Amino acid sequence: SYVTVDDTGARHSHNPCYATHIGGPNFTVFRTTKSKSRLNFLSLLRGGYQDYVLNDAAFEYLKERRADAAVTAGLRALEPQRFCNQVPFLAHLADKGINIFDRQEIGTLAEAGLWGAIRHHGLVGNMVIVSDDAGQFRVGNHALCWVHGERLLQKLMPATAKEERMLTMVRDLVWRFYKALKAYKQNPYPQSAPAFRRRFDRIFTLRTGYEALDKLLERLHRRKNELLKVLEHPDIPLHTNASENDLRTFVTKRKISGGTMSEDGRVARDVMLGLMKTCQKLGLSFYHFLGDRLGIGKGHAVPPLPAIILARA
Repeated sequence: SYVTVDDTGARHSHNPCYATHIGGPNFTVFRTTKSKSRLNFLSLLRGGYQDYVLNDAAFEYLKERRADAAVTAGLRALEPQRFCNQVPFLAHLADKGINIFDRQEIGTLAEAGLWGAIRHHGLVGNMVIVSDDAGQFRVGNHALCWVHGERLLQKLMPATAKEERMLTMVRDLVWRFYKALKAYKQNPYPQSAPAFRRRFDRIFTLRTGYEALDKLLERLHRRKNELLKVLEHPDIPLHTNASENDLRTFVTKRKISGGTMSEDGRVARDVMLGLMKTCQKLGLSFYHFLGDRLGIGKGHAVPPLPAIILARA
């Protein structure tokens, strides 16, 4: 399973906010918050829970983020530790001698606590999160959007004819490789995965003499596992076009109506737009859905959306 994620600007109560989109083939969710940080994204993935958990998943997260080993060791316990909300969690960190006013250190620890809670509640699982490489989305089993990766090549501005030729050659190689991955998705053949990985290495370890291009190729090569996630999960998309398409509805609403003022208005907008896009993906009439839920529709009974989504998963 997978989700594609993205975000866009939003206005609420005259203040700049951010609308995060999380969507799959059968559902869409919008949530508007004041932040677009990784901490915010993890809190969205945690769903309706408020707890923080220090368990194996949390400590593995800290290891991946290269947190201070001494701090991590001081927090370890024989059994997982669960805190009902942020207040006792911060109190526990303070008791361990951690400066809870150090935003950078406390931010990483809070992210770990959230990730531990997500795993504790059995959320996300091995689901692939496909993003455009915005840092806040780089958690869990992450895959990178090929279109955004190639867009970085497109933005380069060669200064000589030779650099132009090198860039054209590399972009052609990348698009040919992309088409090969699309063909692999249609007819997965795991035995061919090593050949794809070798071909990827040949392309992204090229040295053309065009410094900006070579640095970008080196940077993309470091993201090899995320760009080739489709070899392990052929069902995932190679891009985040679905998220961008879903967000167009939100952007259109923003252009027409501006922002929201009340909390009820913000929640109503996010929920209703999400329900509308979800109904569209499920092939249901949004108006029939509303009529059924409000008890004003006749002859258009709509089953609970979660049941339909689970049945199609």
